[in-house]
Amino acid sequence: MKKSTNNASPFVEAVAEMQGLEGPFSFPEKLLQKIWLRGDFDAMRAVTADGRVVHIRHPGRWNLLGGPDFKDARLRLGDAEVTGDIEVHLHAEDWVAHAHAADEAYDGVVLHVVLFPPVEIFSRGRDGRQIPVLALLPLLHHDLEEFAADEVVEALANRPASRAIEELSPLAPAELEALLRRHAEMRWRQKVRFARVRLERLGWKEACHQAALEILGYCFNRAPMLRIAAVWPLPAWEERGEGLADEALAAERERWSVQGVRPANHPRVRLRQYAAWTRARPDWPARLEAFAQALPASGVTLTDASTAEFRRAHGLAKLRERLATGICDGAIGGTRFDNLVCDGFWPLLATRGTDEAAFFARWFHWPAGDLPPHVVQTLRALEVFTGRARPACHGFAQGLLGWLLARESSAGQNGCRT
Repeated sequence: MKKSTNNASPFVEAVAEMQGLEGPFSFPEKLLQKIWLRGDFDAMRAVTADGRVVHIRHPGRWNLLGGPDFKDARLRLGDAEVTGDIEVHLHAEDWVAHAHAADEAYDGVVLHVVLFPPVEIFSRGRDGRQIPVLALLPLLHHDLEEFAADEVVEALANRPASRAIEELSPLAPAELEALLRRHAEMRWRQKVRFARVRLERLGWKEACHQAALEILGYCFNRAPMLRIAAVWPLPAWEERGEGLADEALAAERERWSVQGVRPANHPRVRLRQYAAWTRARPDWPARLEAFAQALPASGVTLTDASTAEFRRAHGLAKLRERLATGICDGAIGGTRFDNLVCDGFWPLLATRGTDEAAFFARWFHWPAGDLPPHVVQTLRALEVFTGRARPACHGFAQGLLGWLLARESSAGQNGCRT
């Protein structure tokens, strides 16, 4: 809980409650702070409410105690180089509601960052000075529901599996599978909707480009990868290859997260893989679209068949090999390739045709990809995954994540909000 530093009563962190595709969800102020810190928005289009272009030299040091949310940020506001503090709120009106205008601890604030566009173009300091306001909502790489879902997944990643096992193990096998399938379908619809938003904003070629780099950066380096995708569109990678990979790596050198990252996921490795991929297959988005158009749709639906049966019947192993070599030239492999297919290729392709049910079925039974350890532990303990007879698949994994997200959301809705 963040408290004010004056004599006013302490306040609980603000949380916005909104309606999503599958029901209400929460968007906490702390998540907006993380988005500012990571730069998980299109900073190239950042303009204050009064029309000044914002260049973010450094977002500041995250302050989890009293006072402004970020200290010692370095910015260029219009023609002026500025150093000072940043305060983050969901609504610009929270500045007054939290009594910051009368609090000397906020005298050093040089930029008020908010989620929703403000009514007034300035916030006011103690001396009546004008504090510029920057709204992030128009700049976000994803919609709010996707950010909120990713935040919960990240929070769940290191939790023990025991609680979920206790709650789900009393269900009969058929009932458990039906539950997981329902939540998997919800996750699929969300991913297709997110892909459609990206496609409408960027067009097919750049939507593919941004999705690929973002997935190669998951989960620690998604934001820097997205900034790189925005600065250097796909044609630049086609022309420059590995040289561009090294330049992009250097450009984000202060933003990379490498602690705890496996060597295979190091941003240098991932950027060079993408450089090799785009040099070998410069037209890979067009190839992907043509590849999908040639896939059979008739009879490819999610039935009661097991994953092993579906994979044999519809040749998923050969399909995976064709995608890996024909689209990616073998540059991306392992579980990250499966994430690329399930989080990138299938949702994007589902927006382009009428056979979404076929793409959903392939997505469901595809190899699981990178998963939080507790997801695998839970599904094995529940005997949803049992090895060769019932191999790990993306759909049941996403179904469990969807169930966990729904449970967390329900707990949040029943909690206190101020």
